[in-house]
Amino acid sequence: MSDTASQDKQKRHWDKTRNLTILVLVIWVIFGFILPWNAKALNAASFLGFPLGYYFCVQGSLIVFVALIWFQNWRQDQIDDELGVD
Repeated sequence: MSDTASQDKQKRHWDKTRNLTILVLVIWVIFGFILPWNAKALNAASFLGFPLGYYFCVQGSLIVFVALIWFQNWRQDQIDDELGVD
């Protein structure tokens, strides 16, 4: 493989990896900071008998974080396979 093709492949890999990382961090900020800051306003409603703000902060965020870890690993594996990176 030529040096130029290899550099192009590395750049595409980095661009996709960077975009994935930015997406994951944005979702993390939303569920790690923004929802807890607005928990008081969300408490006006309830879900399964719990105030909605409490439910989002305690249960929902944990579920999202675990799903986010799984999604990032799954998507990064796809990116690596697509561009032939081990």
